[in-house]
Amino acid sequence: MKTTAFDWQPFLRRWSGEWSDSALEDETWTAEEAAARRDRWLGFPPASEERIVAMERRLGIRMPPSYREFLAVSDGWQHAGGFVTLLAGTAEARWHNDESGLAGMFEEYLDEDSGPDERRDAEIWRRGLQLDVESDATYVLLDPEDVDEDGEWAVYTWAGWRAAPPERFANFGEFMRDMHREFHSLRSAPAEGEPDFVNDTTRELDALVEQARLDALRGDWERAEKALDEAKEYGRPRAAGLGDQIRRLLGRTYMVYFEGLVTDPRYAPELLPALVAEQAANSYRDDSTLMFHLRGAAEEVVALAYSTLEQVRNGTYRYVAEGPYGEAVERARELARWGDTDGAWRTLMDALPLWQPLGPDHLAPVGWVADPLLGPLLTPERGAELLSVPKGGPLGEAPRPPVGLDPDGLAWLADPDGHADRTSYRFVLVEGVEPADLPRRLADGDADGEDATLDLPRTSHDARHRRNSGKREFSSYDDKALVAVGRGGPRWSFAFDHDPAPFAPQRFVSPAAAASEGTRAVVVWSGLRTWRGEPFFHLSVAQDGIEEYAFTYADGETHRTGQIPQALDPDRFFASEGAPLGEGAEVERALLEAVHGEFGAHLPRHALTNGRLHAFTTRSWTRPPGDGETYAVISMAWGPAES
Repeated sequence: MKTTAFDWQPFLRRWSGEWSDSALEDETWTAEEAAARRDRWLGFPPASEERIVAMERRLGIRMPPSYREFLAVSDGWQHAGGFVTLLAGTAEARWHNDESGLAGMFEEYLDEDSGPDERRDAEIWRRGLQLDVESDATYVLLDPEDVDEDGEWAVYTWAGWRAAPPERFANFGEFMRDMHREFHSLRSAPAEGEPDFVNDTTRELDALVEQARLDALRGDWERAEKALDEAKEYGRPRAAGLGDQIRRLLGRTYMVYFEGLVTDPRYAPELLPALVAEQAANSYRDDSTLMFHLRGAAEEVVALAYSTLEQVRNGTYRYVAEGPYGEAVERARELARWGDTDGAWRTLMDALPLWQPLGPDHLAPVGWVADPLLGPLLTPERGAELLSVPKGGPLGEAPRPPVGLDPDGLAWLADPDGHADRTSYRFVLVEGVEPADLPRRLADGDADGEDATLDLPRTSHDARHRRNSGKREFSSYDDKALVAVGRGGPRWSFAFDHDPAPFAPQRFVSPAAAASEGTRAVVVWSGLRTWRGEPFFHLSVAQDGIEEYAFTYADGETHRTGQIPQALDPDRFFASEGAPLGEGAEVERALLEAVHGEFGAHLPRHALTNGRLHAFTTRSWTRPPGDGETYAVISMAWGPAES
């Protein structure tokens, strides 16, 4: 229950003084406004208890506590925020009774799926107590049916030009405090020639911003973010730009523009990449809208923004930093390039104490989030870890423990995939070679005899889209896999296919032998949870170009060749009649654990599911059709329609 009343007198006096001091000499004033400026008081004489009771009799209901307390200090108010010129006192407050006709407009959007909030937005116009007397098409309504345990009524405001549903405030006091913040926000950036907006409130908030900056640098980002959010609501310079650095590293991108800092040439090289990366990620946005966030920027900053945007879009942007931290960035990029995202992250974090800010308002390295290889490293947990590391000033608490995202081994492949529910996949492991050597082993050369090369690092979705966008011919016998490549531990490289074609056991040809030239290679193709056809699983191992052993479970039968190690014996996983010994995911997990135990290789989950890796197209995993076998080839061509 409420125990103390809000102290209206000092709050309203301070607000009035701030308004009076910020008023311009050449403005035109009404008699009431001129008096308010002279007296430094936006209010009116207090309402007596008798006057308040008379109003309540007229309206047939007792007023909520915070509004009553306000009336006892000032019977009405001028200039509540930027768009309400006069707020009602005891004489002007009245039931709205849908005088605006807006109830019908909001009811048009209601249907059987509408929730309580949507219905409230329509009903408020019939039951609300109207407090706006003069305004810029802005309504202020007290809701007598939205009451808390203290007897406070919620306040709703709505303006058609805002294109948003009514905004709710818990009580009249919260509404007035927000209007004070709105007043400050609108006055915080005076036009050219106007005096600076400076008063006790702005000085207190600016000191809060500076303390928040120091807190953020020593690792207390949660306290800093809270303070910066408060100052931002008042429109204080620096608050948004500082707070947006924290928000972006926590993975938040909505309305993160680094205002006040991104156009500063000192900080632009670090903050512009993060800004334009969000622009690039939303293809529906017109690039001209970027200029809104760059208003006032020098030509060289604008040019840098658009050149960086082009680099981010085509995947060639590279984040650079000075000194030892910059050297660590290069090492981290190379690790991430081949799938070791945990190692890349540890490299960045270990070097973070060596990072040098570009200026006092640079809280942490941010531009790397736009790098195609480093950006996917970011998660909210990792962002919090980075922000917790002291980066200047007095030391804070010890940073949070490192956040690892890659489980050891291969068994994670049997876990449900929240994005696409991975049920079938295949991969090749090659021992003792670099990932860049895999195209030579697994792909056909081009028409000139040149070996296949790796594409630029891309997400699996982008790589597949790029390959298929120019494809004009599709064959039912050709099965060339698009594989992402990387390192699968200290001794192994991998080639992984996220979305293989249907398994055809009669025509399948394992690439293990070709991949094992001068070394050892392992091929796994799992479809124990596939939704296309019957469950299947294949394993083959080759050494120096010769297949040593293999088994394939398909169509309820198991076929094997060579001397299979006991740990990989299919009898451990499939019954004699061929049925799996357990559920598909359970058997799949056991098989993957056995493969990991035998060879010690692993696959990096975060890089394969969220990162960007090099890719290439292998030779076909099926043999050519034999005599009497039929197949289909579909060719597509685009051109002008014949008349």
